[in-house]
Amino acid sequence: MAKAHGKGDTGYSGTRWPTRNSVGENAKNVSLTTLQALLTDSIDLYNATRQAHWNLKGTNFIGLHEMLEKFYEALNEQTDMLAERMVLLGGVADGTSQNIAGSTRLPPYPADLLDSIGHVKELADRYAQVGKALRDGIDETDDAGDADTADLLTELSRAIDKNLWMLEAHLHGHGN
Repeated sequence: MAKAHGKGDTGYSGTRWPTRNSVGENAKNVSLTTLQALLTDSIDLYNATRQAHWNLKGTNFIGLHEMLEKFYEALNEQTDMLAERMVLLGGVADGTSQNIAGSTRLPPYPADLLDSIGHVKELADRYAQVGKALRDGIDETDDAGDADTADLLTELSRAIDKNLWMLEAHLHGHGN
């Protein structure tokens, strides 16, 4: 089960394999722990975004439907980047449904939600949470000495923040 990395906790518990990558062992452990937690949350966010895309009804349907399709396509690429970074550091990325269900830090997405603005509010909360987790991961991996992972997380953070901004623009005038 993935867990958030905390100060003094450098114990990546997943499978490891040897690599010639010169990132230090402590930095690898910190980065692998951080990356696995972010991978889990990002896959959950991808699934929530698809759920909304498939089921939303109401205000600005076509615009939101098309926007969310772009969002989940981008999340698919972003999760791939997280997983590949794990593997090149000598870890094993765990994106199984069982791991995601048991390890995500995001709240369960309401499967019966139809209202388009309701979906936007639910997604905005989750995009904000993943954005914060990415920024926390930037600090954790940079402090541990893995500037490349911090750089990757910075790139992903900017993309998530942009999508959050677009979601929040739809909420203007809807009480949040």
